[in-house]
Amino acid sequence: MSTPALAFRDLTLGYDRHPAVHHLDGTVKAGSLLAVVGPNGGGKSTLLKGIAGQLPSLGGSVANGFPALAYMPQIGDLSRDFPVSVFDLALTGLCSRRGLFGRISRSDRDRTYEAIGRVGLDGFEDRSIRTLSGGQLQRLLFARLMLQDAPLILLDEPFAAIDQRTIVDLLVIIENWHREGRTILCVLHDLEVVRQHFPESLLIAREPIAWGPTATVLTDANLSRARSMSEAFDREAALCERAA
Repeated sequence: MSTPALAFRDLTLGYDRHPAVHHLDGTVKAGSLLAVVGPNGGGKSTLLKGIAGQLPSLGGSVANGFPALAYMPQIGDLSRDFPVSVFDLALTGLCSRRGLFGRISRSDRDRTYEAIGRVGLDGFEDRSIRTLSGGQLQRLLFARLMLQDAPLILLDEPFAAIDQRTIVDLLVIIENWHREGRTILCVLHDLEVVRQHFPESLLIAREPIAWGPTATVLTDANLSRARSMSEAFDREAALCERAA
């Protein structure tokens, strides 16, 4: 029997006591490649923040069966104001293992150069991240994830506002992680990408609409219900309780 990587038990997440994710129950098996989809404002990013421990629950719980995870927020959440090089930003992927001020060995440097090369940024090591395009920066963030070497990977809109070639290359990396047995949750908007590359999906519109094989989740009826529920949501509603 597969080991559960994550278990949600009546999980409710939100901000200022206003829930953004309601009453989520279910488990994610180890080795899953799961797309999290739904309308804008449906709670997808909130769910990943809750799993990553960046947002406390308003109710229920999320249990993580792994000792470590790698979380990549939306690219817009990363400030480029700090003058850091491509190499140094990639190197921060080792901080969870070496500590922020831990000694960097020759092996660590070699691994960092290798990761940068694997995402197609050979020759960019000394460049400032300020000079990178959106696609190049996303490649760099994937290099940092490689160095984290985590069994659980959370990706929030990894393909937003980047070119098609970069999307194809990053999908190859994700599929390689999946073959290695890692558990991956990925927030996505492009349903065709989901249908072609993600065997499982969670459709959420503040409440779970459907969860399972992608072909049975992304039906017209389910997508229509998700849109309707999102449009009807009251942003000022108080914390709710599940009906008996």
